[in-house]
Amino acid sequence: MDIKLSSCFIAVDDHDKALAFYRDVLGLEVRNDVGFEGMRWVTVGSPSQPDVDIVLEPALAHPNASPADKAIMAELLAKGLLRGVIFRTDDCDATFERISAAGAEVLQEPIDQPYGVRDCAFRDPSGNMLRFNQPRRKN
Repeated sequence: MDIKLSSCFIAVDDHDKALAFYRDVLGLEVRNDVGFEGMRWVTVGSPSQPDVDIVLEPALAHPNASPADKAIMAELLAKGLLRGVIFRTDDCDATFERISAAGAEVLQEPIDQPYGVRDCAFRDPSGNMLRFNQPRRKN
């Protein structure tokens, strides 16, 4: 049996701001942009991983969510507590420079981690934490 990741979801509160970040800053390609009943889902992905999709889902537009639930979701999203995604890069420092130059909120500058990667972290425009790691060479 072969099981592979197909899609992951990132909650966003503004699809246009999210697109400007994921497409224009990170360089991901837009694969789908669908609206339905007042909601919108945008699918992006790395050109080098055509079989893995990242769905930018509406965080606060769920039709069955109460106003109280929506308020809680908005608060958790703003704090970066809903989702996190880890991207792999072949140059953590260059990736850090490009993303920070675009004005993204820096959570962690590049650092060598004891578990074998060099990584950095940012918040996307909705508040989600995104990490970018580069495997370190074994000595």
